[in-house]
Amino acid sequence: MGDDRKQELEGALLLGDDEELESDSGGTRGTPGDGKAEEAMEFLSGVLYRMGLETRVTVREDDEQVVLDIQGADAGRAIGKKGATLDALQFLANKVVNRFPDGRRYIVVDSGDYRERHDASLVNMARREAKRAVELGRTVTLEPMPARDRRLIHLSLAKFPGVSTKSNGEGIGRRIQIIPARRNGGGGGGGGGGGRRDRDRGPRDDRPRDDRPRRDD
Repeated sequence: MGDDRKQELEGALLLGDDEELESDSGGTRGTPGDGKAEEAMEFLSGVLYRMGLETRVTVREDDEQVVLDIQGADAGRAIGKKGATLDALQFLANKVVNRFPDGRRYIVVDSGDYRERHDASLVNMARREAKRAVELGRTVTLEPMPARDRRLIHLSLAKFPGVSTKSNGEGIGRRIQIIPARRNGGGGGGGGGGGRRDRDRGPRDDRPRDDRPRRDD
């Protein structure tokens, strides 16, 4: 791999945590049979070969996406810690295949059912933390995670009652905050309570103190 190409790929990795990584930035959409799937498979196979991994890549596609499945003895190494290597490979494959705005295809890089298991675990964690945020009445901040995982959490909690989400931070330190909705009446209750206490003491006697009836001892 040439020095220029290597620098291009390293630069793409540095951009891989962008919040808009998974979004469609415009252009026309590709269709099955347009050659994008074969291009993505050839690129990924070449990268894995240069990484020295004993793997093979299978491909399937539909109208929505192209899925590249990594199999073989070194498939676990291709996943990496918490799927970090898999995410980097997916980012690179999307950048290479969709380098032109026309005929864009969304490329998913997977290994077995890793994505499915990882996504299910992430959604369960997000809902558990959202419930905790509501119960505690305070914001819960999650650990830093890549753009793909943050997007999945935003979507999974979009209709969760009583919370909203937002991302804070920069680069690899970017993380999601789960924010509970404010409860009404929290600050106004004290004033109302004071009024009830006044009524409990009975009507005030505004006559001068000397004119008030004295109680015989």
